[in-house]
Amino acid sequence: MSDSVVTDESGVDENVDSTDSQPQTEVSTKSAEQVLTEDLQRLQADYSNYRKRVDRDRAVAHELAVASALHEMLPILDDLDRARTHGELEGGFKSVADQIENAVSKIGLVKFGEAGTPFDPQIHEALMHLTSNEVSEVTATEILQKGYKYKERVLRPARVTVTDPE
Repeated sequence: MSDSVVTDESGVDENVDSTDSQPQTEVSTKSAEQVLTEDLQRLQADYSNYRKRVDRDRAVAHELAVASALHEMLPILDDLDRARTHGELEGGFKSVADQIENAVSKIGLVKFGEAGTPFDPQIHEALMHLTSNEVSEVTATEILQKGYKYKERVLRPARVTVTDPE
């Protein structure tokens, strides 16, 4: 046991046993280690959350970019549908039209809109309105232009004629 002389602020010398101060140092070291460990854990959690957020944002940005490109293709697909309806798709052009439609289907573009389905303002756009005793609920009776979805996003609602019950 070694004794040392410590002078406090008042200038008074005190005899302090150095072995008594050693447990205090270990306690303060443990608390410093705990503080550093907690800081490290907090930093790792922040980084993990950041990485997840960036991955999620990257996926959303990719989905928006694909949806934007597919949206630009909709007039072309409409023209192909009209040409097919009028019997103008023949020969090599029919093959190209089929390849285009297969390519956008593989990407995830889905065509929707069937006559006779209940009217849903989330996926239908009413262009004409009729009344009839042949329907029991508000119904999309005629599809004027098909709608398109990419994943859960409606790129264009189906344009329909709506029939209400009398």
